[in-house]
Amino acid sequence: MKSSAINALPAQSIHFLQTMPAAQWLQMYDLLTDVLVWIKDAGSRIQYANRAFLEHTGLGRLDQAVGLTDNDFAPRHIARQFIADDQKVLQGDRLNQRLEINVLPNGELHWFSTSKRPLYDQQGNPVGTCGISRHLHKTSVMLGPLDSIQKPMEFIKNNLTRPIHIADLASQSHLSVSALERRFRKVLGKTPKQLITQLRLDQARRRLVETDLPIYLVAEQSGFEDPNYFSRQFLREFGESPTAFRRKFD
Repeated sequence: MKSSAINALPAQSIHFLQTMPAAQWLQMYDLLTDVLVWIKDAGSRIQYANRAFLEHTGLGRLDQAVGLTDNDFAPRHIARQFIADDQKVLQGDRLNQRLEINVLPNGELHWFSTSKRPLYDQQGNPVGTCGISRHLHKTSVMLGPLDSIQKPMEFIKNNLTRPIHIADLASQSHLSVSALERRFRKVLGKTPKQLITQLRLDQARRRLVETDLPIYLVAEQSGFEDPNYFSRQFLREFGESPTAFRRKFD
């Protein structure tokens, strides 16, 4: 079992926790109204999802969701992106608080922070993945810090495919460039430029799956002026070229 948090507890605490059925732990996740929680097997099939996840996806009841993959309820490009992420996590990668723009059932765009981890059996073999996605607009704990960068965040979301100059972004926020970057690092752990690049790469990855557009047009429509720069950033972020990534879904 690859876990450090539980192993660091006193033996008495570990024994107490191990006497509690797993189902009892899972019930607690239904109390989280602003966090989507899920568990999948190695085939990306849902084995558990909390109430917030079921409401967000429109699946209804847990028994209706078990055994489904993202292909059964999410748009094709989003489903393939999530399943590709699952496979990387299953191989040992960890997704840490990635900021994403997701579409709600009513069509509205909202910010989410997503993390994923691999799951192992008693022998240490990878058997599945688990993840959480926090709906930042609903999270009261996050509202204070997010409010401090709300205006530039909204501008980024609404102008993602257009040229965004950090100096203009700072000016609209009535901040210097250095002050804006410090604020972004404090709240999100990354600069505005890093966030913009990440979000554009996510957009590009979706277009690579959903369309047959040439790579240079995918780059252009995702906000990258230079296709070569786009390819280098894509390789750095996802560990493969745009062409190699697309080939997996042909």
